[in-house]
Amino acid sequence: MALTNSTIMEGNTMKKAIITGAVIAGISTLTACGGSSDNDPQSVKFSLSVSDAPVNGARVVMVCFNEVELTGNGVGSQSFTIGDDDNAAEANDNCRDEQGNVIANTRGIDLLLLDGAKSEALVSEAEFAAGNYGQLRLEIAEGSYVEVEDGSRVPLRVPSNELKLGGVTLSAGGTFSYTLEFDLRKAMVDPVGQAGYLLKPTGLRLVDNSEIGHITGQVAEGILINNNCTVAPADAAIPVATVYLYQGADRPLDELSDTGGDNSYQPYTSTNVYFDGVSEYNYSIGFIDADSYTAALSCDVADDPEAADQIEFLQAQNVEISVSSTPVELDFVE
Repeated sequence: MALTNSTIMEGNTMKKAIITGAVIAGISTLTACGGSSDNDPQSVKFSLSVSDAPVNGARVVMVCFNEVELTGNGVGSQSFTIGDDDNAAEANDNCRDEQGNVIANTRGIDLLLLDGAKSEALVSEAEFAAGNYGQLRLEIAEGSYVEVEDGSRVPLRVPSNELKLGGVTLSAGGTFSYTLEFDLRKAMVDPVGQAGYLLKPTGLRLVDNSEIGHITGQVAEGILINNNCTVAPADAAIPVATVYLYQGADRPLDELSDTGGDNSYQPYTSTNVYFDGVSEYNYSIGFIDADSYTAALSCDVADDPEAADQIEFLQAQNVEISVSSTPVELDFVE
C-alpha cells in the first residue's frame, strides 16, 4: 500500500512545460537567466538544487546523493561527484551501509526538511562548455531510507540507483539555476511484496529558477470543523487536509483528479496542511512554474499515487503565480 498520509505577469502568460523524470528522451530548451561571460563566451554557469513536497506517514525521507551528470550530446559529459569536486556539495555522514560505515562521496538530504521554497544545493555555479546535453542524471547511493511514524527505518530504493531526466540546452554565456522538486506524494510508493519503499522518477519536476514562484497560505479552522476534518491533532506531524494545484484557472471540482486518478485534470502538485500547535493550519507549495492555476482543498489526506482514490474537494480558487521569491498568499476561508 502507499504511504497515507505571485509582480503579476503582464499580458498573457505562457504555459511552461514541466520536465518530469518520466521524460527520458527528447530535449527541453531552458532559458538562461544571466548575462554573458566576456572571457569565455562559449561557457555557461550551472547550478542545481533539490526541494520537496511532503508525503504522509514519514518523519524522515533520507536520499543519498552521490553524483550529478549531464550526459554529452556532441559536447562531452559533465559530472560532479559529491565531496570530490569544488562545485559539488560537501559529503556528510548521513548515509551508511548495513554495517554502519559511512558511505564515501555521499550527501544524505532529508527531503522533508525542504518544503515550500526551501532547497539545498547539489551543484553551485559550475562552469563548463555550453551546448546541448542529452540527459540529466542523478546517481543515488545505497543507504537511502524512510523513517516512518513509529521511528523505525526502512530502505528507500531507486531503480538502478539512478534518477534520469530529459536533456537540457545550455546557451553560451548563460547562468542557469534549476531546482529538482521531489513531489513525494507522486514519487514514493510502497510496492506490494517488496521490502521498503520505492522512489520513482515520475514524481520529479525540474524547474528553471528564473521562471518560478511559490504559494503559502492558511485554512480556516471552521472549514475543517464543518466538514468533519481532523482538527488540532496532538501530533503536529499529522496532516489535517490537502491542497491540490492544477494548471489553468476555473477547473471544475468534479473534473479534478487525485494523484493516481484519471479525471479530466491531473494535479500539477499537491501538499499537506498542518496544525501549528496553537491556532493556525498552514501549507506551502514551492517552485511552481509561473502560470495560472486552480487550487483545491480536500480533507482527504490518503492518496495512493498508483490508484484512483475517492477525494472530496471542499472548495477551489484561482491563483496567479508570477516570477518572485516572495510567496503568493492564498488562504481558504469560510
